[in-house]
Amino acid sequence: MRNRKDWDTYFMDIAYMASTRSQCSRRHVGTVLVQGKKLLGTAYNGAPMGVPDCSEAGCMLVEEIELKVVEDKEEVIRKQRCIRTIHAEQNLLLFTDREDREGSTVYVTDQPCWTCANMLANSGVTEIVFHRGYPKDHEKVSSLMLARGITFRRMEAYEPPAGTISEVIN
Repeated sequence: MRNRKDWDTYFMDIAYMASTRSQCSRRHVGTVLVQGKKLLGTAYNGAPMGVPDCSEAGCMLVEEIELKVVEDKEEVIRKQRCIRTIHAEQNLLLFTDREDREGSTVYVTDQPCWTCANMLANSGVTEIVFHRGYPKDHEKVSSLMLARGITFRRMEAYEPPAGTISEVIN
């Protein structure tokens, strides 16, 4: 008899399958909304509906500068972000109802960025489970989740389904 996948693995597999719809050349991200063991929605990152995506029109990159204090010294951190793409977490929030999100869990292939973390913190979800880290925002996102009382955990030993991983460009 074959062993069944645990629920975390099952839902993260679905998030990775959703990520295969992404046309982003930098990072394919997928996410799912789950309440109990019931799947309520899926989403992936991409351009708004009916608008050329990055594979057709190219990435629309902007550079952001962040000051960070490390051992009493200011450090300048530069980040490039594509602003053509709506993030998977943002699409999930756009296409699900607030009442469905209350007390729910979000599974996402990648740790949410700062903007998505802020949105998720106000969305009603009580847990965020992710696989791949996002070091640029990890510290402040983790602090936000702790302050909001949202369980925030990484599935480090998880192995995505074959054919769902794309190269990540930071």
